[in-house]
Amino acid sequence: MKAEKILENKGNEVFSIHVDAIVSDALQVMSGKNIGSLIVLDGKQNVQGIISERDIMRNCYRSQANVKGLAVKDVMTPREKLIVARAEDDVNDLMGAMTQNHIRHIPVVDDTDKVVGMISIGDIIKAMLKDKDYQIRHLKDYIESKYPL
Repeated sequence: MKAEKILENKGNEVFSIHVDAIVSDALQVMSGKNIGSLIVLDGKQNVQGIISERDIMRNCYRSQANVKGLAVKDVMTPREKLIVARAEDDVNDLMGAMTQNHIRHIPVVDDTDKVVGMISIGDIIKAMLKDKDYQIRHLKDYIESKYPL
């Protein structure tokens, strides 16, 4: 299964925040949308990085900072360290990259590096379970001779 299949099923809406925002703004968006990460963009809509709940928690703990005084750009994973996917990437490879790098969200980008979607580990698991259910049902029907000869 490819990344594009997951995006077809879940949609390609991506939530973002400006690089100059503060962490409390990011938390407000994440809480309101019930999501775990945001793409960080500059004024020209170029990707500058990603900020996740985990980034915020770790940085707040380390610095004992108040989220109202903490800048998104000081907490986010910067573009240089960002792991991205392409639509044609296999979900097994994405799951491996997520596991190996201890991340839960991967932005999907096009040929111009514009974000076209976001895939979470939950999206991958949901898609794999749906695919397994289909395979089980198909094999069960085959075993029970529900297909004409």
